[in-house]
Amino acid sequence: MDPGATLDTIDLDLPDHTSGKVREAWRLPDDRRLLVTTDRISAFDRVLGTVQHKGQVLNQIAAWWFNRTRDIVANHVIDVPDPNALIAVDADPLPVEVVVRGRLTGSTSTSLLPRYEAGDRLLYGYRLPDDLTAHGPLPEPLITPTTKATEGGHDQPITCDEVVELGLVEVGLWAQVQKAALDLFERGTTVAADAGFILADTKYEFGLAPGGELLLIDEVHTPDSSRFWAAETMEDRLAAGLAPESFDKEPVRLALKAAGYGGDGPPPDLDPRVLADTTARYVDFYQRLTGSTFEPGAQPIFDRLRANLEPVLNA
Repeated sequence: MDPGATLDTIDLDLPDHTSGKVREAWRLPDDRRLLVTTDRISAFDRVLGTVQHKGQVLNQIAAWWFNRTRDIVANHVIDVPDPNALIAVDADPLPVEVVVRGRLTGSTSTSLLPRYEAGDRLLYGYRLPDDLTAHGPLPEPLITPTTKATEGGHDQPITCDEVVELGLVEVGLWAQVQKAALDLFERGTTVAADAGFILADTKYEFGLAPGGELLLIDEVHTPDSSRFWAAETMEDRLAAGLAPESFDKEPVRLALKAAGYGGDGPPPDLDPRVLADTTARYVDFYQRLTGSTFEPGAQPIFDRLRANLEPVLNA
């Protein structure tokens, strides 16, 4: 089994296993959860293949950010026993995904740019001025929450007021979440800029620990949870009528769109060069952000996980 294999069939002899698009999770004793980030890649709300080393890059970037944001809000990480794995508090997720946007961009039905270009100026309860430019900065970062999609469904955009009005989060806790999200976004923007990136927007997930403490959960400021652009090429690309250069799975999305795929039916095979380009973007982002050289685990992923996790799981 090569290091890029997925973890669909991994057997850790643990009960209560759940499988997400790119992550496997197991509940452990003592209010803990094992989270394993895989190399699976998703687009159009579907898993479409694997990108080598993606799981390790995402897991290590998230762990890096968690360590650098503890002064803003506590997080669920207890230990990082493996490049692909976290041991985390088994938190109860809030039923809201907190999206913070700093730029007028995007292409989906929940994005700001398509609706703004269609003449809509009242978005997510915010009134936007008439002089904004595509991919340019917003007057201030905006919190644009969505509901958490049920299986087979899609996230639904709501306003900050509706989060409380619909009874999704009580008013005091929601105020705490909003402050944490904006502080996290400010920190992310500053740190990203120092590494030559623009943080355009991001998604945060929060949960409650068994004792009721607010926790930052899932992952934070990774290329899968955030939209990062290369600052050095931004002006030239916009002047040429091109979208900003992204450090995420955008090559996969663009290749699928170019092949005429929109999410229905079996996807076309992905060109190995597209997958290699995507891997290079993830690794380049990790190295520029952290200043560390990316060194993938040498053992096949199944063997390494079992060896690294055994002392943790038997503790």
